[in-house]
Amino acid sequence: MEKYFPRYVPFFTLLALLGFLFLLWNITSLESWNCQTVSSFYQLQNSIQSVLKTSEFFLPVEFNYSFCAHLGQEPSGEEAREESYILKSIAWPEPSILGLPLRQSTDPAQSYYSIQDPGELQIGGQLVVKVQMHNFLGQPKKHGGDFLVARLHTPELAAGVAGQVHDHNNGNYTVFFPLLWAGVVQVELIMIHSSEAVMVLRRLREEQSDRVFFKSLFRSGYLSETTLCNLCLPVKQQPLCNYTDPQTGEPWFCYKPKMLDCDTRINHSKGGYKKHLLTVYESQFFQSGINIKIPIHPAGVENVTVLPASKVRIKGMHLKFTPSGYYYQGSWRPLSGVVMRQFNGSSVITQCLRGKMLYMYGDSTVRQWYEYLIAHVPEFKEFNFHSPKNVGPYMAVDSNHNILLRYRCHGPPIRFTSVSSAEMHYISNELDRLRGGSDTVVMISIWSHFSTFPVQVYIRRLRHIRRAVIRLLNREPATLILIRTANLQKLDPESSLFNSDWFSQQLDAVLRAMFKGLNIQLVDAWEMTLAHHHPHQLHPPPDIISNMVNFILSHICPVRRKKRRG
Repeated sequence: MEKYFPRYVPFFTLLALLGFLFLLWNITSLESWNCQTVSSFYQLQNSIQSVLKTSEFFLPVEFNYSFCAHLGQEPSGEEAREESYILKSIAWPEPSILGLPLRQSTDPAQSYYSIQDPGELQIGGQLVVKVQMHNFLGQPKKHGGDFLVARLHTPELAAGVAGQVHDHNNGNYTVFFPLLWAGVVQVELIMIHSSEAVMVLRRLREEQSDRVFFKSLFRSGYLSETTLCNLCLPVKQQPLCNYTDPQTGEPWFCYKPKMLDCDTRINHSKGGYKKHLLTVYESQFFQSGINIKIPIHPAGVENVTVLPASKVRIKGMHLKFTPSGYYYQGSWRPLSGVVMRQFNGSSVITQCLRGKMLYMYGDSTVRQWYEYLIAHVPEFKEFNFHSPKNVGPYMAVDSNHNILLRYRCHGPPIRFTSVSSAEMHYISNELDRLRGGSDTVVMISIWSHFSTFPVQVYIRRLRHIRRAVIRLLNREPATLILIRTANLQKLDPESSLFNSDWFSQQLDAVLRAMFKGLNIQLVDAWEMTLAHHHPHQLHPPPDIISNMVNFILSHICPVRRKKRRG
């Protein structure tokens, strides 16, 4: 065989040369492909890699996210004490025995309420309702922790007010309602979640904060890759890109692409929702029509008659619970502060906003105010920034009345479809860029996208916003700042795990505590959705949005009180 080998050397040499020339031709052809073709090639490559490495992207590794709460700038001693106080104030009662079977958990269908002997009820008084919760065996519950909400209403008058629920931690609850109008009033009591379900939600919040995950697209020339992102990520074999905000210290990380640098990130988007979060046992406590948002029925009468009281001033009454306001004839009536006005028609709105600059920052619930004004004031002309629908940023002007209207979403975490990396701004940094003054109105709403994270994450974000609010008010005390609270929404077994009203209620309590005492105005979306007859929705319907905007405009253009003659 060896004696014939030299004879084939020229043949193998020629074959190798032809192979090399063929390779050069393919490289040249690849370089001549258009950008779209090559981009598709790499997207296909990434898709294959994603399928092969599903555990790295679509199903993130299980780990304890609790340390995420301690990322970012260190709080001062006073802020740390405040955080500890807030966490204690929102601590939820636990069942005395954990792991109870479904039949021993709260059954709203067998629970009931009773109106306490009211005697003669008058405007300015209060209605007291006692609640007794039972389990599926019909036995009285011996511990508290059920999440209940209540309202008092008169459908014929389009009137309604939120009630305050007091948990006695023994299966009994007391609900207090202020009496604010005359007529027949009805009690409505709803169990959002049982105490057993709340314990599951609390576990998810502390242990599964990655149950909503995020991603970013990286691109440079023909190359593109998508990687997993979140508030914090487990440091595995794959290195991280650190996008921590230099001003606030707010952390955000993405896994570094294999072929691209960290500075090639072009967008941020919601990656998806994790599945199979609950055990078979836990899923029993999240059943539509059984133990999620179920009304509790009365043991006796469900309505009473309230009589007029000629000498009682509603705003001066002393009650166990005083709400921020109530509905009457479909209109929101605040119980303190501003006198509510109705701004019907675009001319009235533009007259109020003349010479004003309105800045809206936050999630889609504050964007509803921008959309309302655009829809009701044809004088506003929008700039086309080619922004993705429902994402922004948005800007509109009314040059005739010198009005500027702007909306920008808050920084991550945010579950929007796709946001340009260049448009990911933190609210506190935006506030620091404002001059402020009597011609400036700032509106903030930030809560919904924090429902899956430990409360400490939300406290940290509000702390940075509060610092910026204080700096802005120190620069220009005449700046008007309005902050929207959380609101109730529609729930089913799946959405409860990500957007439960219990999560929102906890964040709502934190927000109220952290901005208490500052020269800002709260738009009480919680009570405005609870007191209204509309079903709960993440994005409240136009009736409620109209009342919110009228409330805001009433602060921008308050009623001038007449001076008394001496």
